[in-house]
Amino acid sequence: MSNDKYIHSDVEDKIYSYWEKNGLFKPKENSKKFSIVIPPPNVTGSLHMGHALNNSIQDLLVRYHRMNNYETLWQPGTDHAGIATQALVERKLTAEKIDKNEIGRDKFIEKVWEWKEQYGDIIINQLKKLGCSCDWSRNAFTMDENLSKSVIKVFVDLYNKDLIYKDKKLVNWDTVLKTAISDLEVDQREVNSKIYYIQYPIDGTDDFITIATTRPETMLGDTAIAVNPKDDRFKSFVGKKVTIPIVGRKINIIEDEYADPEQGTGALKITPAHDFNDYDIGQRNNLEIINIFTEAGKINENAPKEYIGLDRFEARKKILKELKEKDFFVKEENIKNKVPYGDRSNSIIEPFLTEQWFADAEKLSVKAKEVVNSKKTNFFPENWSKTYFQWMNNIEPWCISRQLWWGHQIPAWYGPDKKIFVANNEEEAKKLANKHYGKDEELIRDPDVLDTWFSSGLWPFATLGWPDNKDYVEKFYPTSVLVTGFDIIFFWVARMIMFGTEFLNKEPFKDIYVHALVRDEKGQKMSKSKGNVIDPLDLIEKYSADALRFTLLSMASPGTDVKLSEDRVKGYRNFLNKLWNANNFLITNECDFSDIDKVPNLSVNINKWIYAELIEAKSKIEKNLEDYRFDEAAKNAYQFAWHSYCDWYLELSKTILFSNNEETKSEVKKVSSYVFKQILILLHPFIPFVTEEIWLKNKFDNSSKDFLMLANWPTGKINKDSNTEQVENIISIISEIRSFKNELNVGPGSFIDMSINDINDKQKKFINDNKIILKKLGRINNIINDDLDKPAATMVVSGDLFKIYFDKDVDLKLIKENLTSKQNRIQEEMNKISQRLENKSFVDRAPKEIVEQEKTNYNNLKNDIDKILVTIKGI
Repeated sequence: MSNDKYIHSDVEDKIYSYWEKNGLFKPKENSKKFSIVIPPPNVTGSLHMGHALNNSIQDLLVRYHRMNNYETLWQPGTDHAGIATQALVERKLTAEKIDKNEIGRDKFIEKVWEWKEQYGDIIINQLKKLGCSCDWSRNAFTMDENLSKSVIKVFVDLYNKDLIYKDKKLVNWDTVLKTAISDLEVDQREVNSKIYYIQYPIDGTDDFITIATTRPETMLGDTAIAVNPKDDRFKSFVGKKVTIPIVGRKINIIEDEYADPEQGTGALKITPAHDFNDYDIGQRNNLEIINIFTEAGKINENAPKEYIGLDRFEARKKILKELKEKDFFVKEENIKNKVPYGDRSNSIIEPFLTEQWFADAEKLSVKAKEVVNSKKTNFFPENWSKTYFQWMNNIEPWCISRQLWWGHQIPAWYGPDKKIFVANNEEEAKKLANKHYGKDEELIRDPDVLDTWFSSGLWPFATLGWPDNKDYVEKFYPTSVLVTGFDIIFFWVARMIMFGTEFLNKEPFKDIYVHALVRDEKGQKMSKSKGNVIDPLDLIEKYSADALRFTLLSMASPGTDVKLSEDRVKGYRNFLNKLWNANNFLITNECDFSDIDKVPNLSVNINKWIYAELIEAKSKIEKNLEDYRFDEAAKNAYQFAWHSYCDWYLELSKTILFSNNEETKSEVKKVSSYVFKQILILLHPFIPFVTEEIWLKNKFDNSSKDFLMLANWPTGKINKDSNTEQVENIISIISEIRSFKNELNVGPGSFIDMSINDINDKQKKFINDNKIILKKLGRINNIINDDLDKPAATMVVSGDLFKIYFDKDVDLKLIKENLTSKQNRIQEEMNKISQRLENKSFVDRAPKEIVEQEKTNYNNLKNDIDKILVTIKGI
């Protein structure tokens, strides 16, 4: 333990294996319960900075509750990630010259399982590197037997309640993967595009109506032209027919509010089969729906024969060429617009009309809205509930089927007449069919699988054993808190609440903490294209998991993105070294760690003070964690450990440790050991590795528990009294001397003389009583009652004036000039604030807290100027 520096690479893996071997992550029987389910990372995934923040927060909460004697479960697991995994395995097979269609579905799924066995635990091992204390013995996977069973049960039950149905609707279609995908898997990218103006001839006239479109190929499926009923330009055209150029089909000019007179030409071509808004217009106006694409994005037989079989973008070129040749083309313009891309295939997504399975999200949302409305479930920060309701109040049917092989195959079988039988297995489906047909018929299973979000929506109770094993469900459901990112509030959070309220009649979690994004130090979103992605594993290797965790937690301020820089992580690595060095200091000074379970006797003032500071820090951290203010909790833990204990208490204690008073020496040794032990406990949820290493090395706990991870959180209350105030007064004087030197640009190591001629008698007595400490820590040669013939300046401490004397080589004239410049700069800033506060418009319109902050800033600056004026006057 005598190493001068903390070497994290020698410690972290070793400590983690201790914890795992000793089963410390498993719940320990207790009446108080605390549980969290991990947001399951994709089985294809590897740790990124969002995971690092999310899981550092979860681990902090889990460790804190475990240390407070809660029976604590952190339920881990991974998501099978249908599309992502299938795409990845398909690419692997292609590289091996294997065609998935040749080997067939069953063999392909075998290959996916093989891949999962080989690579599926990568992210789990990376979470362990971060220090996550999940109960890995319960590690779940969304395709596990029990989870698959719960998925089938939920589907069958919802189908029987008419909450799941099959319908033909427009969906996001990936033409490469040939499947419907969710909105979440669509990446809206701003790109440079062109908009084309095309004339449609109006029947029976020589007139044309001009439309503007970015997708001329879809005109092959047009079924109307829409204009706004308030747009007078087109009044005479409404009700007339136009002929679609090239196609030759006739369609009507109709009125619809959606057509925007300010957009394009004001006339809108309507293609209900290939645009979501057009589909809605088509439904309102009873328009024909003509699909012109195949699943692969090629033109189908509904188009003129010379276009059939062309890729959609080849068809676009050919159509534009033909329009120009036949004089239907007006012009083209360059524009920027958003184009939907599939995030897995990187291909442009088509709105596509297909038959799919849907869940009636509107009916499922009723109870899910109620639990948030009635505060059974609370968002932190609270404003995310608005986002939740915004989505829930405008909810659409949820397309739950995917045309993939990897995933939960839909438990529906079709009879020869396409009659659907939904059941838990084929045997049950056959019984239903037999009853319907009166004889055995061959059934064919639906080949589609369920959207990944369907199974992950059951995560909070399926992972606990539902529906077969209710023990953990009864013990840990509802879970205590969900920690998640804002981007999946609707896709995941809302669906968990829907399923939880529907199947267990209870909300799945009491609180939802929504964390912000981790950005780079300039505040830009991290992306591979920008080259600014910071890999958490690199930072862990360089600076330790503890340093990365503490950085992320200290910056996890509600509603504010984390601007991460490597320097911050490096800075917190120094904090780990500070603790390490504090421990070395205690060992060097023969502090005894063996008997410090109870608060030692407190008769020495500095001991009373540090104990009071400990209890205050403990109370603040508890309150911060209760309020999900992780940044404040980290700040208070850091301030107490680094400043109160290492900077002040240990420094103040040296005057006693190096004295001959054995009684006070003994007390200081006991108190410094006791408080250091409590510091390790307070800091453990934030930085578990270094604290556990110091704990185990010192054998801080000789009971059967042994590990810091299970140590009890400190208890105790104390009121500050006159003894602790004396220590605060010493700290205040020394701090002021140090900051005064800094203000005057005098070296911090230089010695001074101090005259106490002009201060009151009570303060004089206090300074004389504490002369030894003040001289040592304040770097004071002499404390005197007279004036000296040396350069001097006046310092203010709590209203008292102290004269500080410097060596002859200090240039007070230059100092005076610098202070005057600083005074002028502060005055300018005060004038600006004053103008803002005198501006009625600013005071009336700005948020109240901004106005209050400006007033506080003004008062702080005024205090700075008052101090400077006293100093200038006393030079």
